[in-house]
Amino acid sequence: MARVEGVEIRGPMGPRYEEILTGEALAFLADLHRRFDATRHSLLEARAQRQARFDRGELPDFLPETASIRSGDWKVAPIPADLQDRRVEITGPVDRKMIVNALNSGARMFMADFEDASSPTWANMIGGQINLKDRWADRIDFTDPTSGKAYKVKENPATLIVRPRGWHLPENHLVVDGKPISGGLFDFGLYVFHNARAIVQRGLTPAFYLPKLESHREARLWNEVFVRAQEALGIARGTMKATILIETLPAAFEMEEILYEMKDHIVGLNCGRWDYIFSFIKRLGKNHRFLTPDRSAMVMGKAFLGAYSLLVIKTCHKRGAFAMGGMAAQIPVKGDPAANEAAFARVRADKEREAGDGHDGTWVAHPDLVPVAMEVFDRLMPSHNQVNRLRDDVSVSREQMLEVHPGQRTEAGLKENIRVGVQYIEAWLRGRGAVPLYNLMEDAATAEISRAQVWQWLHHGADLADGRTVTPDLFRQAMADEMERVRAAIGAEAYDAGRFPEAIRLFEEMSLSADFAEFLTLPAYGLLDDSASAE
Repeated sequence: MARVEGVEIRGPMGPRYEEILTGEALAFLADLHRRFDATRHSLLEARAQRQARFDRGELPDFLPETASIRSGDWKVAPIPADLQDRRVEITGPVDRKMIVNALNSGARMFMADFEDASSPTWANMIGGQINLKDRWADRIDFTDPTSGKAYKVKENPATLIVRPRGWHLPENHLVVDGKPISGGLFDFGLYVFHNARAIVQRGLTPAFYLPKLESHREARLWNEVFVRAQEALGIARGTMKATILIETLPAAFEMEEILYEMKDHIVGLNCGRWDYIFSFIKRLGKNHRFLTPDRSAMVMGKAFLGAYSLLVIKTCHKRGAFAMGGMAAQIPVKGDPAANEAAFARVRADKEREAGDGHDGTWVAHPDLVPVAMEVFDRLMPSHNQVNRLRDDVSVSREQMLEVHPGQRTEAGLKENIRVGVQYIEAWLRGRGAVPLYNLMEDAATAEISRAQVWQWLHHGADLADGRTVTPDLFRQAMADEMERVRAAIGAEAYDAGRFPEAIRLFEEMSLSADFAEFLTLPAYGLLDDSASAE
């Protein structure tokens, strides 16, 4: 391994890691870290300061100081040809099998996810980089050693979009000048260093999804990263393109400003619905006015979710950008055709709402959902996109953006949060980031919603529909009941061999804490096995 001044690799080396962690690549990462890490930390501190104001009762609002941007006459740069038709996108982790299957799924795009669908073990993160490098070297084909099944990329595969980790997550296995590098810079930097030139030579676009942004200043930082990366790699400015997920409440009030900050490098915004629910609870969680009902009552098209999705469409189309719809997390219900068709019917209705409202595409989590979503968008969106549909009829107020869904809080809702949240955390600790639970493909946002809502209900002593109050004792009893239920469902042997004690302890601590922790993945990251790889 070539040594780079100030750079230390603290993760174990595995097969082919030296192809990714080259001296040149490490120097590239070190440059990004030294230029941008201080700003990243100052922006994270700004999040904390804003949260303190929310906790004192301040509410998010459109920024008066950027009114001129919202009223200005400007558009984002032209969208490249390979990103013009995004009607159905499939998402998933960066393991080799998933990449091949997603590229072959029939979806227009595949978002290879280093973030919420991946547990950030060192093996998963470096393994994912190896797999993506192989994709652009046309050697991603492989044979599963267990099943003997051969996997090969077909002609006309889905266009690849990569999602690096958010600004808040570190990569502790790579230290620059004594400090861990940002997980986002690590994922982005390695991918572009090894692949951007090859992608451009094919006449294609190095494309990214950028998660968890909370302000236009955070978008500005990503834009500066893009500019520097292109400069260092000898690629023309504006070549790399991003779609930004609007999955935090503060960002929803700064959509136009986010587009403006990245106008040379952005092609659209996406409705990250699950994280948006999490962020709504997190940012307003101490304000009793925003006490939420069961998760199942918070549906798209209603209250704050409906308002923000329409605002995404109006904002994006006004500025010449795409407005991408949200995730259909359903997976096939095996052995029950009626239940399977009912689930697919719900997906169909959701996609009809999105296409009818004006979204330019949508997300699915399973290949079997691709034709369902594709049929809807082919029928309702015959052109490549509908960015010319301006939706001037839409007017969304601050009050609509903050409207809580009506609905009850129930014991069943409490128990579902516990059951799903703990099981997801347990799988994440074993190295799995995309976890099938109860006929849904769940990622980290699921666990975040679950523990956020439990925390909120406990914090306010919320009343359930049966008249009981959510107390620590009720929570602990529900936890015990649900863990017995899970143990019976998966079997004592599998349960006892798993990491349930740690997952239970983490969920309990975060639910019962006096203050709300920003992300459960931050304390959970310290519990990961560096060598684990189950993606």
